[in-house]
Amino acid sequence: MSIRTHIEAITSTLQNTPCRLIAVTKTKPVDMLMEAYQAGCKMFGENKVQEMVSKYEVLPKDIEWHLIGHLQTNKVKYIAPFVSMIHSIDSFKLLQEVNKQAQKVNRVIPCLLQIHIAEEDTKFGLSVEEAEALLHLPELPILQHIKISGLMGMATFTENLTQIRKEFKGLKLFFNQLKSQKLPANVEMQELSMGMSGDYHIAIEEGSTLIRVGSSIFGAR
Repeated sequence: MSIRTHIEAITSTLQNTPCRLIAVTKTKPVDMLMEAYQAGCKMFGENKVQEMVSKYEVLPKDIEWHLIGHLQTNKVKYIAPFVSMIHSIDSFKLLQEVNKQAQKVNRVIPCLLQIHIAEEDTKFGLSVEEAEALLHLPELPILQHIKISGLMGMATFTENLTQIRKEFKGLKLFFNQLKSQKLPANVEMQELSMGMSGDYHIAIEEGSTLIRVGSSIFGAR
């Protein structure tokens, strides 16, 4: 099956839902990305800053670039001029750096707080308590060049679909709780980034607005 066929199949499952597809393009060559682009996919997710920058430079400029991997503060400056959204904010320090670099290029960068929902130690992210504390920091409203637009989470890598569903349900519940709270002006809970190739069907059912799909489009790495 071609990249186009895969994209059309996934997109058809998103009809009548608020969910959109981010094609995870990490490690994939530019010609494959071009194929996805020509099939109508304009949102690409990359894990590494250097790879994202080099692809951004050669690909059409109407592509939305989403940084979905762990982000180091010293790398923010390279993507600040063009990144559409950063999904992996896991500290206030990182948020401050994004704000600083966005200010330099006169932009407001949408960010998602990465919440640790998996039962694995390998995944980055904030606990629910840490995220709550961050959102109520008195210094947060001062950051005029970022917008916290929602949450991101990665479920445990397991065959146990009940567990995956429970983790997504928990993240959606926290998302809804935050939506009902009075939060600073630069916070608006709009996006819930959850679901990857192995579990995006469950994520859609549990209220995801952005799924991050790689191998189901491009084949296994």
